[in-house]
Amino acid sequence: MPPFPIEDDQYFNRDLSWLEFNRRVLAQATDDRTPLLERVNFLAIFASNLDEFFMKRVGLLRRRIAQGQTHSASRPGEIPPTTALAHIRDFVYEMQLTQAHAWTDQIQPALAEHGIRVVSYPELDEHEQAAVDRWHRDEVFPILTPLAVDPGHRFPFISNLSVSLGVRLSPEQEPDDKTRFARVKVPTVLPQLVRVDTLAHPDRHPDDHDCCFVTLASVIRHNLDALFPGMTIRDVLPFRITRNAALEIDDEETDDLLEQVELELRLRRFADALRIQVNPEPSQEILDLVSDELDLTPADTYERPGPLAFTDLFELGGLNRPDLKERPWTPVVPPRLRDPESDLFSVIRERDLLLHHPYESFHHSVERFVAQAARDPKVLAIKQTLYRTSRDSPFIDSLIHAAEEGKQVACMVEVRARFDEEKNVQFARQLEAAGVHVSYGLVGLKTHCKCSLVVRRETIDGQSALRTYCHVGTGNYHPKTAQLYTDLGLLTADPSVTQDVALLFNALTGHASGADYQRLLIAPSSMRTAFNELIDDEIDHARNGRPARIVAKMNSLEDRQLTRKLYEASQAGVSIDLIVRGFCCLRPGVPGLSENIRVHSVIGRFLEHSRIFAFGAGNEDFARGRMYIGSADWMYRNLNNRVEAIVPIDDPEARRYLVDMLEVMLRDHRDAWSLRADGVYDQRFPPPDADPDSPEVLGTFGSLMRQAVGTDDRDDA
Repeated sequence: MPPFPIEDDQYFNRDLSWLEFNRRVLAQATDDRTPLLERVNFLAIFASNLDEFFMKRVGLLRRRIAQGQTHSASRPGEIPPTTALAHIRDFVYEMQLTQAHAWTDQIQPALAEHGIRVVSYPELDEHEQAAVDRWHRDEVFPILTPLAVDPGHRFPFISNLSVSLGVRLSPEQEPDDKTRFARVKVPTVLPQLVRVDTLAHPDRHPDDHDCCFVTLASVIRHNLDALFPGMTIRDVLPFRITRNAALEIDDEETDDLLEQVELELRLRRFADALRIQVNPEPSQEILDLVSDELDLTPADTYERPGPLAFTDLFELGGLNRPDLKERPWTPVVPPRLRDPESDLFSVIRERDLLLHHPYESFHHSVERFVAQAARDPKVLAIKQTLYRTSRDSPFIDSLIHAAEEGKQVACMVEVRARFDEEKNVQFARQLEAAGVHVSYGLVGLKTHCKCSLVVRRETIDGQSALRTYCHVGTGNYHPKTAQLYTDLGLLTADPSVTQDVALLFNALTGHASGADYQRLLIAPSSMRTAFNELIDDEIDHARNGRPARIVAKMNSLEDRQLTRKLYEASQAGVSIDLIVRGFCCLRPGVPGLSENIRVHSVIGRFLEHSRIFAFGAGNEDFARGRMYIGSADWMYRNLNNRVEAIVPIDDPEARRYLVDMLEVMLRDHRDAWSLRADGVYDQRFPPPDADPDSPEVLGTFGSLMRQAVGTDDRDDA
């Protein structure tokens, strides 16, 4: 059976396809080949993904309904929003039951067998309960604020993604029908999983091979009498609320983009509720009261066993149990950068440097590039885009240091990066205070490109002159996610590329427009046209009997125009492989439409985040074709509503490396799935006679890690 109705002969629905992607994430948690604590982590990732889906996509559908948009819009596979919400609910309910079953029936018992107990308060023995109660009295009780609801107290504000306890209670001396209601928020300033063994045995050294956890909500629930003296607790309902984050403020109507983002953050905090999560057999009276106050319907109630916030399980990842995790991976330092005393700029001048994270070290390459530029007295200017980064980002420190050294420093901070707005506003103000020239982007467009530019005074042919260096990448300048996401980057001093990057920064920070980019594909100006022309070239090669092949790797594929162009290429005989990690609206394998298109998805240890676009250009040797990496997916928003940059890869060995990497993914039978024409993704499994050292068995991640360790130089890759 297909996972959702197919409403369009040519396109899958974006939202339902995204849910199908999250099903593949959930499959990592149910796969017993995945180490136990990594399975726990995938349960939490699945829940976190679903939270964001509700805040963004369900919120958007609700907004369309509120605006009277009851019919389909002109988007790929679009269905009426009311119909979509009904399908989403069925899909989510099914997956959440799978998630709950995986936790309660498989993973939780397996953790207990390995000495990690995650239990409810009643499952603790008397000594453990007494220890937890003392901790509650000393560390939790003073923080709690019970909020009554009565004629003198309005229903309290309930924050997004918070867990609360709804309590029905009555005075001990009055009849049962004199019930009152109060809400107790589970504080987020404390660990949501309470370590019981350290509380019960404070003199014992903590042992992660014999430990016990109980949820903070469970501890508070069983100590409510202390909060309500003289009252009888009649009923308790733990619940969790999700609010809408799909707010819309018109950029064109603002005089100050920074002030607009701060306003949007305030509005989002009080946005409408979308979902209430409860455990089985909830108190109907409390559920009805809360739902009425938040304007939620029974269709907005999601009932399932297990933790209300599966994201709390991320806390178990800190346990020192390497036997229950993936073997640690230390990114290798690219061979050409292994001498820490070497001049990075001379290495880049010698030849372009293609980087592949986290197989290769982000710290010893990209971070080093910006840090060395900040210290180098020959460097006159540094420019960088920041879409997402960490709170302790070394890039912020480097840019501030460079400004303090008198260098010309400009930074394009995208303050509208979803769910990172507040953090990015703080970064922007911090940089401005240090003298960095900060730009907040272009009105109406998000700046999503990943670029850094360094201008250096050097001696060239015996003359003092300026030379520029740049980095163009597929991922954010975020040192933490660079260890978890696969991304590519190019360090180059090629003037034809660096000149384009300089033009791009002028467009971002000034009023420049209409730049004539020679090498970069830039959205929204030239990228769509360039991709259409590249696909048209492959169509021409196929029709003239020459080799014609396209391999494209991205996070998501949704753009209707490019999808139609790919269908045209398939019908002309072009062989097309699409490696799409997330949702894909294109229908592969449909006779007469897309029989030459195959769609693959790689899900596993690292988040496949890199974007690669490869075109054979009529060559028998695919590595001699045209190859690009960059920041854009094939989505309408990336091609039309964002500033994106795609850079060509010219170095022959770098192109060969990209082809080898793509071929590993296409051969993967360990971490890969294949999309059928009916919307079902089939998980691949290695054939019985497969070579144990092949990508079929090792999968993408095992193969590329082995290759990274075994490669002494990219020339030998």
